[in-house]
Amino acid sequence: MDLTGKKILVFGVLTETSMGYKIAESASEQGADIILANAPGTASNIMKRISSRLPNKPVDCLSADITKPDDLAALALSIGAHWDSLDGVVHAVAFAPQDALGGNFLKTPFDSVAKAMEVSAFSLKGLVASLLPLLEKAPRASVVSLTFNAQVAWPVYDWMGPTKAALESINRYLAKELGPRGIRVNAVDSGPITTMAGKSIPGFDKLATLWPERAPLGWDTSDAKPVADVVAFLLSDSSRAITGQVIHVDGGFTAVGA
Repeated sequence: MDLTGKKILVFGVLTETSMGYKIAESASEQGADIILANAPGTASNIMKRISSRLPNKPVDCLSADITKPDDLAALALSIGAHWDSLDGVVHAVAFAPQDALGGNFLKTPFDSVAKAMEVSAFSLKGLVASLLPLLEKAPRASVVSLTFNAQVAWPVYDWMGPTKAALESINRYLAKELGPRGIRVNAVDSGPITTMAGKSIPGFDKLATLWPERAPLGWDTSDAKPVADVVAFLLSDSSRAITGQVIHVDGGFTAVGA
């Protein structure tokens, strides 16, 4: 696997334990040139502080509200000022209001569901569409998002479950639309990793204990590198014939019933 010379945007870098950071780290180790992006404000400021810890200095650190078309258009212009094409996009973005999580499924108001869907699922389409002119100029562009097994219902995950199901469906539709343009679109279903996002879900720690117990290969909830390395593979030309897929990186948890 080699990403030398690949130009990749990673959207959703926060702390050093975040999936976005670990993906940027893995891609950088493989030789990619990286631009980081996150929401304006505190998230962007943290991202800029930790960006210097990556193996290679990012080309830039940008901010954009991923739900606002004007912000995404400005993001595309900023990337275009550095690069005339874009080889890869990583969508590591997820958010749900607290009343959409933690066992509140029947009481969650639509406004909260809509916000979770907008930020965590629909934003994938918005981000990709805004960057399409740059992606089309790359010989083999790749888009990768992050999901959590949406084939079953989970305790405490509540409306993030339907949101991830929507993300996986959008992943397939984007693959259908963009395949003829030479752009691959895939998602990675990660086993639970202890990140700030995971900690924001009430009861997440209890849910996460299932993986080390049941995954045939075992599972370390503190180690995001196996997931990040698979994302790097999907960004590489080694995955040039893979699109529209959800790749499970969970120690084999989804392969067993009990």
